[in-house]
Amino acid sequence: MFAIIRRPAPDALQSGGYGYEKWVLEFPRDYKIAVDPLTGNTGTADMMQEVKLSFESKEDAVAYAKTNGIAFQLLERKQQTPKGRSYGENFAFARKFPWTH
Repeated sequence: MFAIIRRPAPDALQSGGYGYEKWVLEFPRDYKIAVDPLTGNTGTADMMQEVKLSFESKEDAVAYAKTNGIAFQLLERKQQTPKGRSYGENFAFARKFPWTH
């Protein structure tokens, strides 16, 4: 089994970036789901999907995986640059795109 080391993506409903600078080591989900025939409840025997470790830097997460003998895959996402716009630019006369409503 291998682990995935990544930075979590920002939430689409939030504008801030607090908490998204940390790195996370987690194990991918095993989709072998067992259904209980009596009650219909679903479950799995894979408890590694519940493990989610957070680290301050990428180097810390990689060092932890190497010292504990965990095979890992490193996923890096592109850093987003914020667009410097103000609310007043929505109503500017020289808008590039006209209003649609």
